[in-house]
Amino acid sequence: MQLSVEIIFRTFTAFILLWIFVHLLGKQTITQRSYHLYIASITMGTIAGNLAFNIRIEFPYFIVAFMIMGIIVFILNFVAVRNARFRKWIAGKPTTLIEKGQILEQSMKRMGYSIDSLKQALRAKDIFNIEEVECAILETSGALSVLKKPQYQHTTKQDLNLSPSAETIPVELIYNGKILYENLSKNTYDEEWLMAELKKRNLAVADISYAVVGTKGNLYIDLFRDELR
Repeated sequence: MQLSVEIIFRTFTAFILLWIFVHLLGKQTITQRSYHLYIASITMGTIAGNLAFNIRIEFPYFIVAFMIMGIIVFILNFVAVRNARFRKWIAGKPTTLIEKGQILEQSMKRMGYSIDSLKQALRAKDIFNIEEVECAILETSGALSVLKKPQYQHTTKQDLNLSPSAETIPVELIYNGKILYENLSKNTYDEEWLMAELKKRNLAVADISYAVVGTKGNLYIDLFRDELR
């Protein structure tokens, strides 16, 4: 019974120590975006696992090991942030695999990254043809960042000279013979504009079952007598 209680206590302590470790180092520990954090995560997990069930090693030794490993990681983080010269040795650096549409075979060989692995990573980015890629960089986390060639990139509002604030969804302005003032106030339309549009069509608000402004600013009206104008 005493042994079971000790294991429960050790397991709970291991969880708390890991929880504190992750919170102190931040979310970058979870994503493991650098060499030293990857190693630290594995080491801390091993120490915590042994703390939970390896009762042959005294409890204080695990605490000391946790503290030493934590101090090492904090020092490495500090040096990596303050000194760009040592940052690439501590945290690693990205490697370019494709540049200007050309595969860099030397970089691929140096990283031990095969063409099949590259194709698989590109497929995860919804790219099934290497010819579409302008630049591909293998990040320190192992993720692949890709820039497509201009002709394969998605069209943006800026490309079409559209205002970012332009309305992208229909806006309901009248429902069941009543003006929806809340929708009017949230958009660029006002009651004066709405009444002017109704006057052009010789309509009153009470005649309208449903009125909506489309994405291009056109007003669509459905009357109670089921006439569409």
